Amino acid sequence: MDFKVGALEACKPTNGVVGCPPNSSHVSTVQNTTPIGSAEATLGRHLARRLVQVGVNDVFAVPGDFNLTLLDDLIAEPGLKLIGCCNELNAGYAADGYARSRGVGACAVTFTVGGLSILNAIAGAYSENLPIICIVGGPNSNDYGTSRILHHTIGIPDFSQELRCFQPVTCYQVLINNLEDAHEQIDTAISTALKESKPVYISISCNLSAVPHPTFKREPVPFCIAPK
Repeated sequence: MDFKVGALEACKPTNGVVGCPPNSSHVSTVQNTTPIGSAEATLGRHLARRLVQVGVNDVFAVPGDFNLTLLDDLIAEPGLKLIGCCNELNAGYAADGYARSRGVGACAVTFTVGGLSILNAIAGAYSENLPIICIVGGPNSNDYGTSRILHHTIGIPDFSQELRCFQPVTCYQVLINNLEDAHEQIDTAISTALKESKPVYISISCNLSAVPHPTFKREPVPFCIAPK
């Protein structure tokens, strides 16, 4: 299949390897003719649009306290369907199978209790070279640095344990707890998953998903999927 991210396109050569168009040093551009309204220029809707643009039409998810608003944003995006799973490990393996069939998959879980549960499936996808976008609804951005102990955690004030667990089994990790660079970080994570053909980890603070920001009206970060 062809991969498209916003204004950029990476074609699949005849040998079956995803890469740049033959005999070309850059990817072709595709004009985005649909303007993004202020109500849609939120972090969650930006992420949802990017998933659709790379070919993800189904996100396998398990709801939890920290990702409820984000899941609402995913549901609101045309072309994207949220598929509820009975547990996080099933969601991870469903995304694994989806990536094998469609070229890229996505899953969405809640902080720590969900992230640690889906970890084995993401590790398997890493060993199988499957691009999966693992999205985690994280703590409120105001909770970082407060030394609070949150529910659905292991009972310590360190919120980085989940991130440390994902580092060996993902090729890119990002914690989004501010809006200024969220656009770039999301686009870079998705493009890295496609380029490296490995899972990536995106954690989004639960209070930021529905917040609009001018950067979410921009085109995606340019990238090219180089032939292997």
